[in-house]
Amino acid sequence: MSAISNIILSIVSSERALGDLPLTIRVSPTARRLRLKVDTRTRTVLLTIPRRVSRRSALAWAAGHRDWAERALAAIPVAAPIGPGTVVPLADEDLVLDWDPSRSRRIEARDGRLVAGGPLDGLQARVLRWLKARALAVLEAETREFGTKAGVMASKVGVGDPVSRWGSCASSGTIRYSWRLILAPAFVRRATVAHEVAHLVHMNHGPAFHALVAELLGSDPRSARLWLRREGARLHRFGAR
Repeated sequence: MSAISNIILSIVSSERALGDLPLTIRVSPTARRLRLKVDTRTRTVLLTIPRRVSRRSALAWAAGHRDWAERALAAIPVAAPIGPGTVVPLADEDLVLDWDPSRSRRIEARDGRLVAGGPLDGLQARVLRWLKARALAVLEAETREFGTKAGVMASKVGVGDPVSRWGSCASSGTIRYSWRLILAPAFVRRATVAHEVAHLVHMNHGPAFHALVAELLGSDPRSARLWLRREGARLHRFGAR
């Protein structure tokens, strides 16, 4: 495959783009228009350029949106590292991280607390592993639940930590979710699961697909999508330093 057909990533110096704002250019052979977005995890601005658009004109266009980029970067929640006393959102419950070095390393949710022990060094990593395991168990169960309703079954369910997607469904039947859905309210998580399970039936976003999502969920999923648009950046900052 030639270099021109690949997606090309490059960092542009501040003098040529958005002043002192960090900017990454993505030249895409499939993009149809210029797009500007903010990566909430890296706190950088991403400019996607169609292959036939000149870099100079794209940078000039981006410069005209500097005010928007500044506001979007300023709106990103601050990093929220995990430590003793941290409030851990778990579905519809906020748990206070109750750490005592005399306890074992085992983590357990009980009585409004996330009980943990072991050395302070590595506590965040242990909590994140626990949350990811909890997310996988819950998402696997809910995928089976909605799959049974739809008369389909996922070939595999996994979790990861993608930046731009909360879930994905491959033509092979594999469904992957962001583990951070376990931090969101249950109605948001379940709407995402219904969305991905519906893709096992309809690999598109047509009317039949949307009707199936609503049928599986038993309610309108739009409120869940709106919640993720408004609060998703906060979930991505949880556990970040």
